[in-house]
Amino acid sequence: MGYLDNTTIVVDAILTKKGREMMARGDGSFNITQFALSDDEIDYGLWNPNHPNGSAFSGEAIENMPVIEAFPDENQIMRNKLITLPRGTTKLPIITLGLAKITINIGGSTVVGPETLNFNGLNSLSENSGYKFTIADRRLVSNMQANGGGSAPIGSIATSRFIQSTGAVSQTVVGTSLSITAINDTSLFGTATKLLTTLYVEGLDSGARVAIPVEISKKVIGASTSATSGKVSS
Repeated sequence: MGYLDNTTIVVDAILTKKGREMMARGDGSFNITQFALSDDEIDYGLWNPNHPNGSAFSGEAIENMPVIEAFPDENQIMRNKLITLPRGTTKLPIITLGLAKITINIGGSTVVGPETLNFNGLNSLSENSGYKFTIADRRLVSNMQANGGGSAPIGSIATSRFIQSTGAVSQTVVGTSLSITAINDTSLFGTATKLLTTLYVEGLDSGARVAIPVEISKKVIGASTSATSGKVSS
């Protein structure tokens, strides 16, 4: 990853490994039909309506921010996608899981059932195309299974990059809910009593996204917390 020269307008487009494979076939299977935009690099907190040079310079700091070159890792780029909502929308859709943290006992399991608020004129719904669930460290769960789903494929759609030198690898599955089972082995714990990772949930229809911490407890501390309407599972 590097930075681009933002003194001129630059379009930096790259193909993923899958895209390069399809293009190499030369059989016409490579055909771009959709695209997405994001503003990962933008810190809107830098907007300064009280700039000493006047309102025309309110966004000067944002415009001078470095631009990151494209790289094919969906878990690290395109995380804040721009979405198109119906005209007249006054509230952005958000995803709720019903709790602030998921805690699972070693060997325990839980179900994550997200709902989307403020989408398609409804207070709460489960999106037709389902959700994309990404666990940052796949080593901490022995099973990760998506359930249900609409037009999107169900199951593993990405087992992606190693994170730094820790050997952690993320995994993504698609469905309307997620069943996860914690590892039943203490070798990764060492002297620690708990291991932490993050679960990212993205609505495939709304584009809404939420991140929630996941804690794997080395000792059994009671029922595991489930992210489905406040229920718990052992």
